[in-house]
Amino acid sequence: MNPIQFKTWLKEMAHLSRGQRTLLRGELERKSRVDETIGLLERHAQEGAGCPYCGNQRVNRWGASGGLQRYRCCSCRRTYNALTGTPLARLRHKEKWLQYEQALMDGLTIRQAAAGCGIAKNTSFKWRHRFLQRPAQQKAKQMQGVAEADETYFMESFKGKRHLSRKPRRRGGTGARRSLEVKRIAVLVVRDRHGATADFRLPGVGAEQIERVLKPLLAPDVILCTDGASAYTLVAQHLGLTHYAVNLVRGIRLRGAYHIQNVNAYDSRLKGWMKRFHGVATRYLENYLGWRRMLEYFGQSILPDTCLRAALSQERPFQQLTTT
Repeated sequence: MNPIQFKTWLKEMAHLSRGQRTLLRGELERKSRVDETIGLLERHAQEGAGCPYCGNQRVNRWGASGGLQRYRCCSCRRTYNALTGTPLARLRHKEKWLQYEQALMDGLTIRQAAAGCGIAKNTSFKWRHRFLQRPAQQKAKQMQGVAEADETYFMESFKGKRHLSRKPRRRGGTGARRSLEVKRIAVLVVRDRHGATADFRLPGVGAEQIERVLKPLLAPDVILCTDGASAYTLVAQHLGLTHYAVNLVRGIRLRGAYHIQNVNAYDSRLKGWMKRFHGVATRYLENYLGWRRMLEYFGQSILPDTCLRAALSQERPFQQLTTT
């Protein structure tokens, strides 16, 4: 629109009714939110590794679609945009993405987030797990100094399934009593004194399963602190780690500066935060673990645009998401 047409359009606004002005204001605000989200997506694409198909850095602009700039790779000749190859590809209503990220930051349930963002419940469910797919992969790759490890358990849940292989039970719960009828999912949480956190869903808590995940995570100079389970002693011996075990049953919680209070406190916060969902489906458990890790890392400084960058980043540490 040229300047003369714009001035004419402004004069016509004087004849709009109150309802029309309200609609116009809402549409302008929606367009502003779309522009904000698209700007963030484009900046993230420029920081990426070029073509998502072949990784070539030489690309050309190739028109636009859906408000996003399209690019064409000079090597494989394929076209793409900022969302190609990400979990957010083909999702609509970009003007509500940052608002939905705020709902994730607030820990709202699916129905609460849907009501707050003005979207359908099924859309809210889809967005939640699309936005959490990448944060679920973003965990600490290496521990430093003193690392604490302990396992926690979640009751197996088929929430959302219509056909069960067992009798249904009340959602949520603690599963405190061991029972063959109630299967518990083991999650090994590892956390060092600097706050680096990694968690792993395990088929069991034997030495073999624990060693498989701890071996690439712990360098030989890391000091491992655990409870008195014999599996950790075997793992420490196989990996050549300095190991301090505390016996909580006998009231031995400290061995000098070595304890597992840091990881136990994290487990407690995780379990308390999970209660609002009244049990989560086991198939989505890792998404919720990544969600909690993200909230723990950023704390009160977390912003919706940081969460959106985390949803787009593949295997990118959280500390690199606040550099821009």
